[in-house]
Amino acid sequence: MSLIETTRLDSASQTNLLTARFMLPDQSEHVCQVRDLTLEGATFLADVVPEAGQIVIAYIEELGRIEAVTGEATHHGFTVLYALKGARLERLQQRIEWLQQRSSGDRSDQRRHTRFEPVDRALHLTLPDGRVYPCEVIDISTSGAGVKTDIMPSIGTQLMLGKMRGRVVRYLDEGIAIEFMKQLDSSQLPAVTGRAAH
Repeated sequence: MSLIETTRLDSASQTNLLTARFMLPDQSEHVCQVRDLTLEGATFLADVVPEAGQIVIAYIEELGRIEAVTGEATHHGFTVLYALKGARLERLQQRIEWLQQRSSGDRSDQRRHTRFEPVDRALHLTLPDGRVYPCEVIDISTSGAGVKTDIMPSIGTQLMLGKMRGRVVRYLDEGIAIEFMKQLDSSQLPAVTGRAAH
């Protein structure tokens, strides 16, 4: 099935061109730009157009590493279909949806409470399976926090930020946004924050 046969998202919600590079089965690497990004695949604009049916590994700006299968050639490029399954595909699709929301200016899920910059940014995240990862708190409010981290749990994942229980509600440029399960009392913030974030 070619990418053209897949269901495309409304053109108004598609993201702008993304910078990427891809590696072919012969280990050669090539620079490209990505457009027509959907939940099933995309179009790569590149000088090198591989034959259809080849497995490529791509590193796409804002999305990271993906595996895909090459499709038909297009004007100045070729189509790909993601070769991911299960949780990996779900995480990629959530990331794509976040990019589309950001490009369309949808900020409906962002925190409405005043955000503060923490005095001590270093903290840790504890996932449901007990794994612990260091993180950096970007800002915090009574309802949630923005956290810089190398991990990308699925949207809705419940976790602990220090001793505060919350869930992942969206992705940020360098991490995740967490909504606390129980809103903090404003009297708790002075101990961990400085001035209001701008």
